[in-house]
Amino acid sequence: MDYVDKLTALRVDRDISQQTIAELLGCQQSAVSKFEKRRARYAIEDLIKLCEFYHVSADYILNLPRDLPYPER
Repeated sequence: MDYVDKLTALRVDRDISQQTIAELLGCQQSAVSKFEKRRARYAIEDLIKLCEFYHVSADYILNLPRDLPYPER
């Protein structure tokens, strides 16, 4: 399952409309439809908003391994 599938599944599983997500992202419902049909790509700012909205990490959405180290500062 890739990030588009995960974001779509989160929306559907929680009975959230594409219109609600469009309002969150500041776009039209048709844009959300294009994202979910892979005719357009989410911007990184949109991914951040969606992670915050769904209360999930970007690592989860992007299928990144849990054991990746954080860089030293």
